[in-house]
Amino acid sequence: MLLANVQVLLFLVLALVLFGIEAWALIDCARRPAGAFLAAGKRTKNFWLVLTAAAAVVGFIAIPPPLGLGLFTGFLQFFAVIPAGVYLADVRPAVSSYGGGRRPPRSGGGW
Repeated sequence: MLLANVQVLLFLVLALVLFGIEAWALIDCARRPAGAFLAAGKRTKNFWLVLTAAAAVVGFIAIPPPLGLGLFTGFLQFFAVIPAGVYLADVRPAVSSYGGGRRPPRSGGGW
């Protein structure tokens, strides 16, 4: 019985981590200007928004029953994180130099 509870807890933590990655990719994609995607030679912003939003929805629905619905358990939950991972590893670094996202700290002081 204890082993089953540990497994459920680990699966819940894993599902929350995966959903966090998917949500991070979606929020970051939404904050970037549309022109940055084309200037970096990547697909359009709408393409990446649809992919990351779909991944986040599947990840949210797949959170196990103590906190979520647990409808898409198994491999679909892990496949949903792939577009978010591709965005964060490939697209985000390419479009980050074109603005949007976090603002760099202002240099210099004074009035």
